[in-house]
Amino acid sequence: MAPLIYAHRLGRGYGPDSSRAALAHTLIRPVDGLETDCCLTRDGDIVLLHDPLLQLGTTLTGWARERTAAEICAGRLRDGAGRPSRERPVRLAELLELVPQNTALQLEIKAHADPALALATTRELCRQLAQHACRDRTEIISFYSQACALAAELGFRSRAIVIADYRVEELARWAAHAGVSGVCVEHFLLSPILVDTLQAAGLSVSTGTINHAELLPMLLPLELDAITTDLPHQLSRALHAEEAIPA
Repeated sequence: MAPLIYAHRLGRGYGPDSSRAALAHTLIRPVDGLETDCCLTRDGDIVLLHDPLLQLGTTLTGWARERTAAEICAGRLRDGAGRPSRERPVRLAELLELVPQNTALQLEIKAHADPALALATTRELCRQLAQHACRDRTEIISFYSQACALAAELGFRSRAIVIADYRVEELARWAAHAGVSGVCVEHFLLSPILVDTLQAAGLSVSTGTINHAELLPMLLPLELDAITTDLPHQLSRALHAEEAIPA
């Protein structure tokens, strides 16, 4: 079975990170899932920003946790070249109303070197999702293992993001104990033995951003659950073309 295709940062190849413009272009065609990043604001809201240090992606300065959601959404998102765009940051609540039915959603917890903030962000995100129709098709993902475990404790599917391949058996045991249902592994670390070990523990395995079709022949035999990409339209076409090639 072919892996699902998720639009990274709502399709950052089509507009500024996690912007309405990127999302609108992505949704021109059907997409399996959407991925974006979540930061907690000073007034306890969630905004979609790849980095909590505001100057890295917006026209604002300081940290997301130091500003209200209204202040952040009054700023402008920067494009891929770092130039101010017409797009403004988006609240999580706005995104939830725009996600099409049957489209999966991955929400990544962002909190720069602050585990307590990661947990607070996770709690607020889960609170906002608790009664929403998107809940059952949403997965909370994070580099913070405690955030993943907390999301699982609160009844949400969660996925740990890993960027090293050491002690894979221990990672699998921890995930099973914490109720974490999946692992996202950087594509350059993926190998049959690593994927087999994680899948044997009952974990879903996905991979990070893939934008080049040349990588697909190496990934498809691993039977991953999902691939994240900045360019979902182009990678979907390449995936279908690759599947059509006789074995």
